[in-house]
Amino acid sequence: MIASRNDPCLIQPDGVSVPRCESRAEPLNRSIRQPRNIDETGLSQELINGLLLKHLYDGVVLDLPQLRDRIKLSGNILEPLLQQFRKTQRILALSPAHGEDNVRYQLTDLGRADAAAAMLKSGYIGPAPISLDHYAEVVGAQSVLRHPLTRDELVRGFEGIVIERSHLDVFGPALNSGKPILVYGHSGTGKTFICKKLSGLLGGSVYLPYAIAAGQEIIQYYDPLIHSPVRDRETAQFQEFKTANDPRLIRCKRPVAISGGELTMDSLEIKNDRLGRIMYAPVQLKANNGIYIIDDLGRQRMEPAELFNRWIVPMEERHDYLVTSTGRQFRVPFDCVLIFSTNLEPADLADEAFLRRLGYKIHFTPITQDQFTTIWNNLLIEKGIQVEEGALNWIFDKFRSSGRELLPCYPRDLMETSVDLETYLDNKGVVKANHIEIAWDTYFMKLQKG
Repeated sequence: MIASRNDPCLIQPDGVSVPRCESRAEPLNRSIRQPRNIDETGLSQELINGLLLKHLYDGVVLDLPQLRDRIKLSGNILEPLLQQFRKTQRILALSPAHGEDNVRYQLTDLGRADAAAAMLKSGYIGPAPISLDHYAEVVGAQSVLRHPLTRDELVRGFEGIVIERSHLDVFGPALNSGKPILVYGHSGTGKTFICKKLSGLLGGSVYLPYAIAAGQEIIQYYDPLIHSPVRDRETAQFQEFKTANDPRLIRCKRPVAISGGELTMDSLEIKNDRLGRIMYAPVQLKANNGIYIIDDLGRQRMEPAELFNRWIVPMEERHDYLVTSTGRQFRVPFDCVLIFSTNLEPADLADEAFLRRLGYKIHFTPITQDQFTTIWNNLLIEKGIQVEEGALNWIFDKFRSSGRELLPCYPRDLMETSVDLETYLDNKGVVKANHIEIAWDTYFMKLQKG
């Protein structure tokens, strides 16, 4: 399932250059086509046999439709394997259950021994994986670079959100370039919120695998904490594809992965669960075709320079290298918008030479009184509440007297704290000015103690 290197619409397997294509339908259609036989799966029969035995062991008694649903391979592929298992006395064929039409299958003692041996090699029991070559093809067909943005698109995407036009005029070229982005400024200036919104501008939903096979080793890829499946009605843009889709791929929103101060170097490598004998994809691999935000840069347990050095090859070559638990090294695409976000001064994090590699830097600053008012009024509409007249003027007086700067996080935080109080007092959606004062004292007292 490897596309031609001469196809101008696909990322080349070497990952060095990523040409653009106006229509992604044709290359994506090829990469998501359902396999009709074992050869078209890109997997070895040994791997599929082992997975089939593990599912039969786990399910005890299963019929063909149940196995198809579990393994995500067609009956044309699974049925010959089941027949071979019957001939070699690995399974028994049982009569259909009452009211059913399908033959059921159960492991024999010999089959259970083979299933146990397969479990010792890998504890993964789930949908069949796709091969590394197939994965590179799928990622390439859905690259974040395939949807060049215009200013009008970016403005529409941030309609109703308070953001400096100058920021949009940097984000746009940065997204089109594929280069990493550094956003910096005060905590609470909306850096993470704005960066998460960018994923919706990259071209709709994408197909992601449940798992990837590196040779005979299976790496679990799908992560419900990062990958959000979408309903058909939300993905009308995919109705142009006429062929049956590969069930080993799940359609999701473009992923947004965030790592903060908890990030370690080990998080960026394959995680090996020795007890469960399952390997899990690292966070940056799960973020392919989407956005990966490294938040609170400089707060991690390793030096920023060490973290930056980890990204030199992926940033420049657009591919990464990973190692399985058995020491097998392999290359994977690196196709995500990499965003570094920090509250610290960039010059304190890295030298000028490395900062030049980041390509685009965006400084988030406090907002104006007009922008604060816009956010406040939008929240009133969103939450359907009323505030006593003069409350906002009181808030601005408090900001001036306290010397605090106006940050985008304050309107929502102050309003939510006020609403909590009104709910407690059963004031039916009306926020009183004197209660905002209580919210102010409660909120900023916590900040001072933190």
